[in-house]
Order: sequence, then C-alpha cells, then structure tokens
Amino acid sequence: MKKEHSTDSVYILTEQSPQSQLFAEYLNKHTGFQVSIHSRHSSLPTDTSEKLLLLIDSDHISIDALPEWQDQLPEALANATLAAFNIRNMNHALEALSCAHLKGIFYREQSLDIICKGIHALLDGELWMSRELMARLILFYRKSQTNAFRPTCGLTNREIEIISLLKAGSSNQQIAERLFVSEHTVKSHLYNIFRKINVHNRIQALNWIHQNLGPILPAIDKPRGLKN
Repeated sequence: MKKEHSTDSVYILTEQSPQSQLFAEYLNKHTGFQVSIHSRHSSLPTDTSEKLLLLIDSDHISIDALPEWQDQLPEALANATLAAFNIRNMNHALEALSCAHLKGIFYREQSLDIICKGIHALLDGELWMSRELMARLILFYRKSQTNAFRPTCGLTNREIEIISLLKAGSSNQQIAERLFVSEHTVKSHLYNIFRKINVHNRIQALNWIHQNLGPILPAIDKPRGLKN
C-alpha cells in the first residue's frame, strides 16, 4: 500500500526519542508519506499544500488537554485530519472522541501494519475505528437524538417507540404486536401522547410528528407480514 513520492504528510505529536524516531521512519518507509515528529508545545509547520494527518500520542497529550490543544492549532491546520494512537481501551477511546474531533483511533496493542493501513484510509478521507467502537458511537448518537427532544415534550422511551411506529404507518394492532403489549395499552399510551403534544387524533399527531420530530425520530420499521 506504499504510495511513492507522496506529498501528503503525517505529523506525529509525541516526545522526541529513539523509539519515536524509529516509529516515524517505519511509517515513512511503509506508507510513502512524509512523516515528522513534533511535541505538543512546538510550532507546527503550516506550509503543507497537500493532505495532512495529525497523529496524536495519547501518552504525550492527555485526553483532558486535547480540547485546549486543538483550539490553539493554527488556522492553516484547521482542516487537518486528527487521529490518536496509544489508546488503552474502549472507554479511553470514547473519552478521546468526546474531547476532540478525531477521525481515527489506534489502540495501544495494534500492529504497525494496521496503523499504516489506517493512515492510508484517513488520508483518503475515511474514518478508521474498530467495528465495536463504531457500533457504540451509533448507539450513543441515536440515544442523543432521542434525548434531545424529550425534555421539551415530556415523552417517555415507550411513547417515543410508539410514535415512531405511528409515523411508519402502523395500526394500533401492529404496534401492540411489535411491542408485545395489548391493544388497550397502546390506546392508553396514544391518549397520553395526544395529551402531551396537544392533539386530538392520529392525523393531527402525524402532522405534529412531521413538523417537530420527523428528522430526529429513531427509524422503526413495521413488522413484516402485517398490513394496515
């Protein structure tokens, strides 16, 4: 996967040491990118006209220091791709992602070959994270969307599920079968939903949903084999 004579660059943010120098030389040899080492306090070169990856050593710049460090980056590096390596575990990765706009995560135990592959992907505009980490992020994003409007309209998790199915065109019977509750329970939930959003029937409720919650409702498909 080596890219000959590439002018794309990788800045490794870490301490200068024989070990980090060997790391940089390995990346340069096996990716073909220009690789250089910089400390967190050094002035980063800003004359690069090609794609740039800032590869942050989490042992050198702590997670807590990431936001301030990123805010102090020169404007010329604002579009650089950021990734972190020496990440200990999933919780450490999630903490890092909550503190900085990272597009890549490399765990401490990952091989140099994997890091090289990830660098190529990142400089090609892709994300580089484990499947498990991506799944956690998607779940977190969906929960955030759901929680975003709950304080405003006071809907519970169950009521959100019901209006999502309502938006999908499900009947009361279909909703009951999907959620394993009685049709009477569905009607009770709908009554409470209508009261909370101040509507009187399904048509008004659907209009309200489309106007207020449409883009951020979690997608829930109707069960297969059921018809309206």
